[in-house]
Order: sequence, then structure tokens, then C-alpha cells
Amino acid sequence: MNYRDLYNKWLGFDEETKAELEAITDEKEIEDRFYKDLAFGTGGLRGIMGAGANRMNRYTVSKATRGVADYLNKKYSEPSVAVAYDSRNNSKLFADYVAQVLTANGIKVYLYNSLKPTPVLSFTVRYLNCDAGIVITASHNPKEYNGYKLYDNNGCQILPDAANEVIGYINAITDIEKIEHLPLESAKQQGMLEYIGDDVLDKFLEAVKEQSVYAEKGNLRIVYTPLHGSGNIPVRKILEGYDVVVVDEQELPDGNFSTVRSPNPEEKDALTIGIEKAKQVGGDIVIGTDPDCDRIGTAVLHNGEYKLITGNQMGALLVDFVLKFKKDTLNSKSTLVKTIVTNDLGANIAKSYGLNIVNTLTGFKYIGDQIYRYEQNGDKEFVIGYEESYGYLTGTYARDKDAVLASMLVAEMATYYKKLGITLIDRLEELYNQYGYYLDVLDSFVLKGIEGTAKIKSVMDYLRVNGKELFDGIECVLDYSQGIDGLPKENVLKYVFTNGTWFAARPSGTEPKLKIYYSVCAPDRESANTELEAIRSKLRKIVEG
Repeated sequence: MNYRDLYNKWLGFDEETKAELEAITDEKEIEDRFYKDLAFGTGGLRGIMGAGANRMNRYTVSKATRGVADYLNKKYSEPSVAVAYDSRNNSKLFADYVAQVLTANGIKVYLYNSLKPTPVLSFTVRYLNCDAGIVITASHNPKEYNGYKLYDNNGCQILPDAANEVIGYINAITDIEKIEHLPLESAKQQGMLEYIGDDVLDKFLEAVKEQSVYAEKGNLRIVYTPLHGSGNIPVRKILEGYDVVVVDEQELPDGNFSTVRSPNPEEKDALTIGIEKAKQVGGDIVIGTDPDCDRIGTAVLHNGEYKLITGNQMGALLVDFVLKFKKDTLNSKSTLVKTIVTNDLGANIAKSYGLNIVNTLTGFKYIGDQIYRYEQNGDKEFVIGYEESYGYLTGTYARDKDAVLASMLVAEMATYYKKLGITLIDRLEELYNQYGYYLDVLDSFVLKGIEGTAKIKSVMDYLRVNGKELFDGIECVLDYSQGIDGLPKENVLKYVFTNGTWFAARPSGTEPKLKIYYSVCAPDRESANTELEAIRSKLRKIVEG
């Protein structure tokens, strides 16, 4: 069936869908909505909301959920699923559809009665002994997007093998407009649906507090913004006792994220309003969490200016801080887990404390999977894990990155160093002096539609073929599509130079983007910038040429 045939089929689904589709006058827009099905990747669904097979809507969500239901019913005798959602437009609606389809297929559902962070869902799966978890969120993506993350019975996002099984069930479904839904009230009356109150959130917060390493509150003033997301209540609860000023304009849920270009704490302008608030009230640090509260961005008052801290930098600072206080409890099994596109500063700090270092593919699900493996075979013990994209975890209460935890640890760390008369920036400079200067940058090239998909493939093919010839001084090329160090195969290329500098290229698994990561290790900032620009300019020409 070509995209026009599929378009015509969708016109018969319902009047609202028909009206939306008939209002589209751009043929390329129609093609983009129907040239493929919205892909269910290794973590679930993510896409622009709207009518069409390549969009997030009631039909694609229901189709994915029916596939998940078939998978769970095959694997378990009486499966149960925890379901949560964030503040995005349609998140609650999609969560209701998920619950309706699951219960219609004989699966018990525990559904949150208000928006909750993704790490809370991860915790809930194990706390309620569920066989799976689903959270409706597109994390840090722009307002047009929504998504669907699927978790296994360990509270970890499903890995490729399980995802491929689920995809098989999803692809077998036809006539998606006829998928059965059980009304929520009927499901509740039949004992197939229970709503989750804040009692589980309280248990989650207790588990987070157990990861505290420095209890003294001091006189630190924190400006916090939830960026209109699900972090508002849990982060404020975890920071009770601190002097916290909340950014009023960004406090309440708003699926349009009307005060920011994008609710992504990785981007510089996401904390702009928070920084302005900090200037007004004399804040020491600014903390911002994304809509599903698994990522954290931070700005620190240093020499009269608010300086942003990158994901790699915060990871290194947290490793240094946490291990400083946990050093007496460490042993030969203690382990740090990071992704292959995260720089090596935190790992080198951890090595100085005797920790094992384990690298995983990009995506926190692989870090969560390591926690499970260590619990099963006992050869290692998870202490801390992080990725360059502003996600951190200590402890094993959750199997996903957690900005509630990170907010607590950042507050403790800033309080500790303020008492010593220095800022987090000062401490970072001390680490650079000890371990070398690290400069890390991410370039994301947005390449949409059929042409964009082809462009991403051609660039990856070019990089793969040319290998070491791209630059002088490349020591090795790591092609993770071939399977390296026992990791699952993934379309990632990493080029390592003899001086420790590296760059890596990978297509995004959730957005129409090609991502290129740079990590330069040099004696000082000036030489690092020079080296970075030489590599970066050449790669930009390859992608944009």
C-alpha cells in the first residue's frame, strides 16, 4: 500500500482524523505522515503528534499497546503493567488509551492518577512487582512531540532483543482502527485497573533520600525550574530544608512549554528565565529539570556570572563528590558505568578510587541493564552511572536516569563547596588541573523525511568507508555495528586519536537527527579549542556539503 492508499484508508477512521487530514494541502506533508509507520525502536515510540501512520495518535499508540499486550500475554500467565505520563499535550489521553487496550486484553493495569517523572515509573515497576511499565513522554523534545517508553519487569527500558520481539507482535496487527478498548470505569469495576496515589511517590522519595551523602543544608539559595514538567512536586519535596525559589512562570504543567523554545536542559536557553530569576533573588545555583524529570541542567554563580555546566562536566563533578564520601564503603567490585559517547574525565576520577569502569552503548537502558546483570551474577556492584546527555543515577532503586536524585546531589555538592569557599566551577578547574582539560561538544544535524533518512545513511556510509583517512593521528576506528566488547550491534562510529581525543557519529534513535560527539583532551582550554575546531569544521563540511 503506497502512502496515498494509506492516507485514503485513514480518512475512514473517524471524523476528527478525516478533518485533520483533509485540511492538509501540502503533498509532502501527506507523504511524510504515511510513507512509513511510526517506528517502535529499542525504547518505544517517539514522534510528532497528529493524524497519520508516522505520527503519535490514538491509533498508533493503541497499535503499539496491542503488540505489547500480545507479547506480555505470551510471556506471562497473568501480567500486570504500571503506567505513568508527564505534562505533554495528550500524555494523559494516550496513557488512558494504553490502559484501555491493556485491560481489554486481560492485563492488570496500575495507572498513576497524576503526572509523574519517568524515574518514578521505573521505581514503580519493581515496587508493585509488575511485569512491565509504560510512561507516556517525549522527554526533552519540542512541544510537537510525544512518545511511549516501554520498561521490563526490572524497571529498565527494554533492550534490542525484547524490542524486536515486541515489534514482531506490533507488525502483525492489521486494521488498527478496530483495536478493542475497555472503558476505564469498566476496567476498574472488573478489578483490572487500579489507580496509583502519592503513596508510591513517597516510597520513591524515601529511596532517593537514602542516596544522600551530605546532609548539612547550609545557606545555599537554589532557583529551581521544572520547565512546565513533572518534576515540580517531587524535586521540591526532595529539596525541603534548602532555600528554594521556584520560577513561577515555569512552575505549572504546560504541554506547549510556552516560556521556552524547547524544554531541554541540554540547550543553553532553557535556563534563561531561571538565570534571570537567580539574578533577582541572589541565587547560588539554578537547577532545571526536563518534562519527564530524568535530565537536569545547572547554572552556577561564579565570579559574578552564571555559568552553565555541561552533562559531561556534571557527571565528573558528581563522581568526584559521591566517591569522596563513599570511599570507605568501596570495594573491588565497585563500578562506574558510562556510555561510549561520554568523556573519560569521570572515569579517570573513578579509577583513582579503584573503581571498575564499564562502557555501554548510548541510552540509559544499557546502564540499567548492567545493574540487573551485577545483581544476578554478583561480580560487580553498581555505584554510579551517567551519560553525557545530562542523566545520572546512584544506587539501584531505579533503573533509569533520575533528575530528582540529581537535584538532591547537586544541592548537596554546591552546599559542601560553598562551605569551603569555592563554587562548582572552581572544583571543576581543580579536576582539570589534576586530570587534564576536557572539551566536549555535540553537533545535532536535523534531517527530516525520506531525504533526511537517505542523507544520514550516506554520511554514515562515507565515514565508515573513509575511516582512518579522515584525519591525521587517528589511532583506531570503532565500528559498533560489528559488535564490540560484547555490546549489542548499533550504528555508531567512534574515531580515537593517539592523544586521547575522539569523535563519534550516530543517527538518533528518537529524532530525525545525525549526532556527532566531540571529546578533546588537551593540556589547556586554548589548545583544546583549536583542536576541536579543526575536527569540527571538516565534519560539518562532510554533513552539510
